[in-house]
Amino acid sequence: MFFLPYFWWALLLECQTCWPQLGTLCFLDHWLVICSLLLNWAVTTSVNFSLAQLIQVIILLSTGGKNGGGYEASKYVVICFHGGILLLLAILNSLPISLLSFFGQVAAAWNFLGVFVLMILIPCVATEKADAKFVFTHFNTDNEEGINSKVYIFVLGLLMSQYTLTGYDASAHMSEETKSADINGPKGIISSIGISIIVGWGYLLGVTFAVTDIPYLLSEENDAGGYAIAEVFYQAFKSRYGTGVGGIICLGVVAVAIFFCGMSSVTSNSRMAYAFSRDGAMPLSSVWHKVNKQEVPVNAVWLSTFVAFCMALTSLGSIVAFEAMVSIATIGLYIAYALPIFFRVTLARKSFVPGPFNLGRFGVLIGWISVLWVATISVLFSLPVAYPINEETLNYTPVAVGGLFILTLSYWILSARHWFKGPVTNIDS
Repeated sequence: MFFLPYFWWALLLECQTCWPQLGTLCFLDHWLVICSLLLNWAVTTSVNFSLAQLIQVIILLSTGGKNGGGYEASKYVVICFHGGILLLLAILNSLPISLLSFFGQVAAAWNFLGVFVLMILIPCVATEKADAKFVFTHFNTDNEEGINSKVYIFVLGLLMSQYTLTGYDASAHMSEETKSADINGPKGIISSIGISIIVGWGYLLGVTFAVTDIPYLLSEENDAGGYAIAEVFYQAFKSRYGTGVGGIICLGVVAVAIFFCGMSSVTSNSRMAYAFSRDGAMPLSSVWHKVNKQEVPVNAVWLSTFVAFCMALTSLGSIVAFEAMVSIATIGLYIAYALPIFFRVTLARKSFVPGPFNLGRFGVLIGWISVLWVATISVLFSLPVAYPINEETLNYTPVAVGGLFILTLSYWILSARHWFKGPVTNIDS
């Protein structure tokens, strides 16, 4: 399961040169990728909103915790945190690409070192540790969601892993600002998957060995107010040293990592908006594809942060609606990723012209594996996540994805087939 992303991302990298050859289907995927831009904005929203929530939890724990009279910010304060974060990210992403590249290198070092420190430190500090049997075989069947099947719990758990593995396509979005992008772009994507698999798995193991009482970690009555990972860090240090300050510092390390993640997400979103508007496929395209003297698409940067802020406003009305939007974003992105692969192994199988990066004779086989995997998770992610099913637990993914296809095809039939000619090239063949 961990290595399936290698399959379909290798194929997607192969497919970039075939898009102009696909006519109507090129438009279908082009507009689905634009819809994936909206979904990417939703992912950016969730990343930075989670950082705002984490900041709220850090403040709560720093002021005594929920059981010690700590300050628990309202949803309006959290939205203000979210807006402040996005404002700072917009400013950073408006800087020249050389400075942004430096911050990216700092982010890579911070994530790499931070993860290794946490995956070793937390289980070492914790006075109570889980055994290997608990870590590798225990399923939380005693939950409040009405789901007791271990297989069902495993299936739902895939959503989080798939959500975590979205975003490594940022290398493709930054290709116009990358030297030898036809080679270095694929290297960046594939290496990011490998690093995420190894380091992410190690981090999960380290934290999981410090978990012993899952119901208490999920309870809103604990010191972190139900924020499980914060409670793990906090209790690990408090149980050994009598104070949770060390855990709060560890949460700070995580918060900085999430901030860098949000920065990269805004960068990726802005380049997508710039590219699609340059192709004339977005409303007000002439505005969003403009760049400043440093060749930075500043308008697209501020558009991305503004949309991300507006999307988070749904949390004020219904946190269920906000969480549904994020879940739909995950599966929507994977469908958009899979479509070029599907076109490559079907309609463009004979006309496909390989680029410098290609999979040779294994391309078609790996392509079908990739398409089948995305089709499988699309079904799995349409399943209910809680029982009994009501207006708050209903999974709206099938409705949203179906509506997306209908809107895209309708727009092609009514308008775009008369003017859309495919992606605009800015270099000679």
